[in-house]
Amino acid sequence: MALVSEFLSHLTLAHGEEAEPTYPTVTAVRDFDPIRDAARLDAAFRTKGVDEQSVIDILTRRSIDQRQEIAFEYERLTKKELQTALKGALSGSLEALMLGLLKSPAHYSAMELKAAVKGLGTDEETLIEMVCSRNHREMSDIQKVYRELFKKDLEKDIAGDTSGDFAKLLLALIQTERDRPSNVVDYEKIDHDARSLYEAGVQRKGTDVDVWISILTQRSVPHLQRVFERYKSYSPYDMKESIQKEVKGDLEKSFLTLVECLENKQAYFADRLNEAMKGKSAKEKVLTRIVVSRCEVDLMKIRREFKKRHGRSLYRAFSEHTKGDYQKALLSLCRGDD
Repeated sequence: MALVSEFLSHLTLAHGEEAEPTYPTVTAVRDFDPIRDAARLDAAFRTKGVDEQSVIDILTRRSIDQRQEIAFEYERLTKKELQTALKGALSGSLEALMLGLLKSPAHYSAMELKAAVKGLGTDEETLIEMVCSRNHREMSDIQKVYRELFKKDLEKDIAGDTSGDFAKLLLALIQTERDRPSNVVDYEKIDHDARSLYEAGVQRKGTDVDVWISILTQRSVPHLQRVFERYKSYSPYDMKESIQKEVKGDLEKSFLTLVECLENKQAYFADRLNEAMKGKSAKEKVLTRIVVSRCEVDLMKIRREFKKRHGRSLYRAFSEHTKGDYQKALLSLCRGDD
């Protein structure tokens, strides 16, 4: 059954990389009763015009494990998959958001990556955001689920849809496991890497992209944060300014995204959310992808960064730039004003 494979895909594989601390806005609810929630959802779908508020209240206030228990009980109760019921009852951005919440993080990311490489034209923006912001453990889980869902390797699909140094960087991020963070600060290695980045870029004519890829995809995050500081003692530009001077196009965007995520991943996502709400209409696909992906990871910290960097709360921004039931769902996942 699809439900069983989805549950198994949520089990985290054991990797050498240390787990990152989490700052979720959505956590497991106490006094959880999946049978009661399944019955409430069934009643909401049967209501004339659909009781969207009940659907939002239940699915945005349960953890992924609890949502999958609800889905199991719903199928047992109605002999119909919850995903199918949601598709029949909802539409547009609200439907996409609720369906996203039913998937494990790896399953959801695999589906988003497949959408980015499928058909005519590649969605480079989504590819860059997702590949550059995931750690090796997350990417390994995504690769496994991608293979199970589509009977293809993620690396092959990306290699077939991208080219040159851009493809080389994305594939290195997918395949390479970073060094484990160490309690011992290796100042000699920090200096060596900072100097190597400078000599491979700003100091010479033409950029030795292979050196940049090697260092930026292999070293631990704390090590690279120190490297970026040390880099300023060699170069008249910081690392991001150097990238902008040395490379262009998708390679520039991906290197910049990678460095921003290495420096402060939550600030990167705060800026992405802010960018998605500029202009006359919000980019709801981007909002949905980030909120679904991060609400049980670090959305609380993203909220703080958003307020600090953009002078208003994320809650206020959602209130101003989205509307209707979709807005209600985003606000519920956001969990509060800052």
